[in-house]
Amino acid sequence: MRVICLDVGERRIGVAVSDALDLTAQGVETIWTKGHARDAQRVIELCGRYETGRVLCGLPKNMDGTEGFQAQRVRDFAKLLTDAGLDVRFEDERLTTKLATSLLIQGDVRREKRRDVVDKLAATYILQSFLDRGGWRDEHPKNYLRSVYFMSENHELDMEREDIVQLVDEDGNEVEFEHLMTLEHEGVSYVCLVPLEPMEDVGEDELVILRIETDEEGNDCYASIDDESELDAVFEKYLEIAEADEEE
Repeated sequence: MRVICLDVGERRIGVAVSDALDLTAQGVETIWTKGHARDAQRVIELCGRYETGRVLCGLPKNMDGTEGFQAQRVRDFAKLLTDAGLDVRFEDERLTTKLATSLLIQGDVRREKRRDVVDKLAATYILQSFLDRGGWRDEHPKNYLRSVYFMSENHELDMEREDIVQLVDEDGNEVEFEHLMTLEHEGVSYVCLVPLEPMEDVGEDELVILRIETDEEGNDCYASIDDESELDAVFEKYLEIAEADEEE
């Protein structure tokens, strides 16, 4: 299935789409904004034209990785698309528009013409970068358990398998996991695990991502994630690190 990519700005929204094989990105059009509701309707129409429900939104983060007002505008717009039944994900777009503008200037494109194509070109760059990293993965592991886990007090570390951890859920049930990775995303720590035994609501090919928190008594605990966008973002970071490790 194709992917529609949006570079959402205050005045314009650049649109790009992937080819049928999700290998290359091409510019589609520039939407001149007329309010979130009407802009969202146009995106829905384009999704219908290209027979897809997948939308990738460029997320304009600050250079330090934090999100400001512009990023929140994008998330607000994306929520309209999600509410309409579209599957929305985000891609870091820092400096993408500046790069597109620079290339147009180097190509001697006149200023008035640049306004019509720069956002569409930026959307194309965002989408191509996304496709080059593997694109849209349907096997996206997700875990929607609503639980908090604590480290088992009785668990003795298996020295031959230091990647095995034993956690206790709120009902006192002990569960063993294979520890894949601990990572940090936007100042929050997460742990990525695979259950050693079948778990309800966790598929055989899925991993469990838990947020590392501290309870009222100051003890570390591991909480499941309710926010799908947070879960997606952490999983994407897990993939980046895992792929980088494989290349090394």
